[in-house]
Amino acid sequence: MSRTTTPLSDAACRTAKPRNRAYKLFDGDGLYLLVQTNGRKGWRMRYVKPNGKEGLTSFGNYPVVTLTDARAMRLEAKRLLVHGIDPIESKHKAKAEADSKGRTFESVALDWHKEMSAKWTQSHSQAVLRRLKAYVFPLIGAHPIAGLDTYDLLQPLEAIKKTGSMDVALRVKNHLLNIMREAKRARLISVNPAYDLEGSVKPPRVTHRPALPLSRLPELLERIERYAGRTLTRLTVMLSLHLFVRSSELRFARWSEFDLKRAIWEIPDTRPALEGVSFSTRGTKMAGDVHLVPLSQQAIALLKQIQSLTGGFELVFAGDANPRKPMSENTINKALRAMGYDTKSEICGHGFRTMACSALIESGLWSETAIERQMSHRERNNVRAAYIHKAEFIEERGLIMNWWSQYLEANHDEYFTPHEFAKRNRS
Repeated sequence: MSRTTTPLSDAACRTAKPRNRAYKLFDGDGLYLLVQTNGRKGWRMRYVKPNGKEGLTSFGNYPVVTLTDARAMRLEAKRLLVHGIDPIESKHKAKAEADSKGRTFESVALDWHKEMSAKWTQSHSQAVLRRLKAYVFPLIGAHPIAGLDTYDLLQPLEAIKKTGSMDVALRVKNHLLNIMREAKRARLISVNPAYDLEGSVKPPRVTHRPALPLSRLPELLERIERYAGRTLTRLTVMLSLHLFVRSSELRFARWSEFDLKRAIWEIPDTRPALEGVSFSTRGTKMAGDVHLVPLSQQAIALLKQIQSLTGGFELVFAGDANPRKPMSENTINKALRAMGYDTKSEICGHGFRTMACSALIESGLWSETAIERQMSHRERNNVRAAYIHKAEFIEERGLIMNWWSQYLEANHDEYFTPHEFAKRNRS
């Protein structure tokens, strides 16, 4: 008696998390979702070819290709098999026919990517190619580029927008515009339909916090060192610069969250409440997760100095008047004002995050995903958020935190651009 397979649900696909090895989620009739160790999920279908041999075909990546889409493709494949047609051969034939009518979008896009990669950093080149393969090629890659119109180009963008990842949609829109512009220059198309994509993706509203240009780092470091106020405040400002965490993540920190031997700080999403302290249960903004902050040697040295002051209390950043309550949320900004900065127009505590993020990106050393993960940015794509493990990219993130602390040290007396410092360390 054959085994019955319980059909998949969209929730099961959405919440499937990566493991040490790739694994399959079966929907029945040969269709399954392959979950890779890096979190990518792709639809596969096993079937018997008309010649009796086993065949395997792919239908694209989830969630761009939904469960409903994959089932429709499975049905179409089975219809072809009923008529003695191999789905893979049919796919190759369709692509060959498209190529005979003109170059496909995918071939033009790959040529554009190869040419542009000579001007890009390796990490940026890889990120662009990942977006094209994940969101664009499955939908329009095999189409003759000369036959594409604005509606066709909108389809990848609409699929991305449904996931809520507006930033990715904006980036893909720009890729489409540049690829089609190159096609027009090569006389593969006479009109660029990507121009009419303008306005199809609205960027989210962002409120920017003031941050110093990186060129003023030597000045900032000197002013922090010369700060004449409370010792704990000076150490807190410097530690905040090294760790670039959010204010609430820092202020409400408990010593129990730190493991200085393992060089790690685990910020929970919810903390025990402090009596009489508003919002004291706040932890990381990533609900249901723990945010890991690898600690550089410089950060550990600062924490040991702080430990000599507050190690006998539960709170790391204990208040001066009452150690059972944390220092004021305005402490860092007040200290910056005492150093001579305008916290509304020049630099505020939150601006340390902007400065660190800018340096990490400009260095060209680190992957976009690892930087975003270390910034503890909330994942707008609910599908990706469902499978990102708390320790994902932790090795790269450890290198990121060490590099940032070393970069701060290097800028103590004179300014180095992130790119210069990265290049110097490579040589």
